[in-house]
Amino acid sequence: MPNNRTHGPLAGRRVLVTRAAHQASELASRLRELGAAPILIPAIEIVPPRSYAPLEAALSELTSFDCVAFTSANAVQSFHARREALGVSSKPGRVAAVGKATERALEAAGLRADVVPPVFTAESLGATLASEAKGKRFLVVLAENAPRTLRDGLIAAGAADVVVVPAYSNRVPEGSIAAISSLFHDADLYPDAVTFTSASTANNLVTLLEAAQRELPDTIIRASIGPVTSRTLRQLNLPPHIEASEATIPALVECLAAHFERS
Repeated sequence: MPNNRTHGPLAGRRVLVTRAAHQASELASRLRELGAAPILIPAIEIVPPRSYAPLEAALSELTSFDCVAFTSANAVQSFHARREALGVSSKPGRVAAVGKATERALEAAGLRADVVPPVFTAESLGATLASEAKGKRFLVVLAENAPRTLRDGLIAAGAADVVVVPAYSNRVPEGSIAAISSLFHDADLYPDAVTFTSASTANNLVTLLEAAQRELPDTIIRASIGPVTSRTLRQLNLPPHIEASEATIPALVECLAAHFERS
């Protein structure tokens, strides 16, 4: 049987995966299937928010919301875990998910997404919900210190009330500093590409590089999962070389494979 590391459109390519450790397996597996050697150095670590009080208060009146909107799979998982820990038996009525990964997380939690936008961004989710927002009460579950894009969109569309609650926080893993320092110490060890699966992975990788006193060479292909992540990369003066056709892991890997096949 042939060694898949020497076959496929990504054969021999080293790809840095910056996803949180508990979420990296799907991306790493798909890269290996196409011959790549993934380098797993998480730029994100998921931790509890500073306080669960806002989330717990929202859970206590869950049935008062016309719609609960989730902006990430992590938001769903943290929401569900807290709901179970508190023994809350009621379920959201209408549920909105920002994208396919969030929709899958809802299914795993025994919930169903009634609304998924055509483009997997908070802006698109807000636009999709706009037609039903007037006079309604929404609960938005997201990361601590996340942009209030969805909240602002719903309020602009006439929502009567939008309650925003942090379900988790993400931070830079201190243990990744040494790994990043080692990876970018020698040009012979540089990866061929680095994948960015969220704005946080972009921001946090820059923080890791600064802490390690390293830089990201422009020769390394920067692969973005979607427009929000790409916008953050541009703000960091690291514009993406390639962007996935939709904000999913399969599309990101397909985009990366197509790029290296062309080159």
